[in-house]
Amino acid sequence: MTADRAELKALNVAYRPALIRYFMRRTHNHAEAEDLTQEVFIRLATVDMSVVEKREAYIFQTASNLLRDRSRRERVRTEYREDVQRGEDVGVDLLDPHRVAAGHDMLQTLYAGLAELPERTRRIFTLYRIENVGKKTIAARFGITESAVEKQVGRAMAFLIDRLGDRS
Repeated sequence: MTADRAELKALNVAYRPALIRYFMRRTHNHAEAEDLTQEVFIRLATVDMSVVEKREAYIFQTASNLLRDRSRRERVRTEYREDVQRGEDVGVDLLDPHRVAAGHDMLQTLYAGLAELPERTRRIFTLYRIENVGKKTIAARFGITESAVEKQVGRAMAFLIDRLGDRS
């Protein structure tokens, strides 16, 4: 059972100002305090408050848990941003004309290499590596074993890697 509307309204009147103050002291951001307070009431709406003995303690424990979750999310985001900044491509213009031209050259070489593969090998490779069709499905379609599919894909990969290496 969940809290009914009248009960939520009464809890809102009784605890909203205190929750806003609680969150404001910790976040120093009124909009965030409002959002977190709203989230407390969303969580309370899913609880049968008639079985909760100490309502105030339960409400503020819920608020504390929300702050803890917020802190964890912010820490993960900060670590991610720091990892990205430490990455190899920091300061590299991904739209650098030389990088774009090199990418186009590599794609042309790859397309030419695919065209040089035997038809069956090219089709198997394309299905497996580009269209993400499973080995079992490809094997059934071509009437071969999964091992044969692996060999065909391996041959195609070796050929294409060799072909891309030759262009330097």
